[in-house]
Amino acid sequence: MPLDPHIAALLQTMAEAGAPPMAEGTPDAGRAQFLALTAGARSPEQVVPVASSEDRTVPGAEGELRARVYRPEGEGPFPTVVFFHGGGWVIGDLDTHDNMARTICRGSRALVVAVDYRLAPEHPFPAATADAVAAARWVAGHLDELGGDRRLAVAGDSAGGNLAAVVAQQLHADGTAVTAQFLVYPAVDAAGEYPSRTENGQGYFLEQATMDWFYGHYAGAWDDAKDPRLSPLHAADLSGLPPALIVTAEFDPLRDEGAAYGEALRAAGVEAEVRCHAGMIHGFFDMAGASPAARAAVEQDCAGFGDLLHR
Repeated sequence: MPLDPHIAALLQTMAEAGAPPMAEGTPDAGRAQFLALTAGARSPEQVVPVASSEDRTVPGAEGELRARVYRPEGEGPFPTVVFFHGGGWVIGDLDTHDNMARTICRGSRALVVAVDYRLAPEHPFPAATADAVAAARWVAGHLDELGGDRRLAVAGDSAGGNLAAVVAQQLHADGTAVTAQFLVYPAVDAAGEYPSRTENGQGYFLEQATMDWFYGHYAGAWDDAKDPRLSPLHAADLSGLPPALIVTAEFDPLRDEGAAYGEALRAAGVEAEVRCHAGMIHGFFDMAGASPAARAAVEQDCAGFGDLLHR
């Protein structure tokens, strides 16, 4: 299927804006650019409504982390989802992904706890992973305080999908029950070579040069690209993990590794559905306002995740 025309128009507008490639700038410049592209471009009427949102802190691996708790409309009790934002472990924060967290809260009928983990290069691998696991363990022990029921799940997009997958593995190893995992175009295999990285490595928002820039800042000094905390696809044992909904996009460099993780989970006896959305690109979850097809895909995926949570 060809690239969605609304997405194509958005990419053309971005190209005409003439912003310098993120990979040629500093992490601080990349963070400012990403914030302007997401939260900075969002009008008040585009903010997805939820019953309430509350800023707070949660414990990380080496100190308190910013977090934001979103509660859905309607009568509970609701399951609790720990959400990790994307951005290559270098950029992104609670504000860049505010609407995505809201969308999952509303569309999946869940209480969402978004966690603002430490970023590289100031805090390289495995700092983000350590924060994500520590925060999720804390949430698991404070579900009543947060207002959720006993169901706990994890979710994230891109680098956040990586963290969600790692957290699901770590909590399972701890004996902590996790109901489901929602992995949106996740980065799960730093060591892999996939056709989608070549086919979609330039011209579709997330580019190979940017991926290399992210990885270099986050884990360039780490000598094991198959460390399961970095590449959860390479975990020694995937059996017993919670059911997974894995979302990929046709024109995404990460498409094939997401599919490979779904195959690996199924081979280990784990329930895993992979949805590859035709005509979509990396980041389409935040493009629903520009593309009706993206909006329909997002609604479908959040509803599917909700089905896993509430069955």
